[in-house]
Amino acid sequence: MDILTLLPFIVLIGAMFLMTRSAKKKQQAAANMRDQMQPGTGVRTIGGLYATVKEVTDDTVLLEAAPGVHLVFAKNAIGAVLTDEEYNRIVHGDDDLASDAPAVPDDASSLTDDAAGTDADEAAASADDAKLDLGKKADKADEPKADAPKDGKADGEADAK
Repeated sequence: MDILTLLPFIVLIGAMFLMTRSAKKKQQAAANMRDQMQPGTGVRTIGGLYATVKEVTDDTVLLEAAPGVHLVFAKNAIGAVLTDEEYNRIVHGDDDLASDAPAVPDDASSLTDDAAGTDADEAAASADDAKLDLGKKADKADEPKADAPKDGKADGEADAK
């Protein structure tokens, strides 16, 4: 038998071996991650729910999604076990960078700088002017053209009676 005839089969078997091996490694890593769960750990489910582990059994996990809201999930439904820092950053919004940034309210109603208020007023006025210009252009497009007949018929069309 020729080696070139067997080469595609050898390559196919090698590829299948590598794929199953990587899949096994991923399954093993997921199982190890789920075994690390203990009460008090923050987790993310495969559906995207962030919760705190309250109790772990052989097949299930009791999660607390909010104070007093307890949910039972299968262990396989846990997508990630999070570090305390990551869980607090995502769920509670605790972020070291946020403490350095100045707090500005969403509506910016507490701005005391007159220049900032003036700039905002000027921006609003220019936006209103732009809307007016667009409105005038739209009105002109709706007007009939001067050379078009008023009856809506094109030149050369006669009444068929």
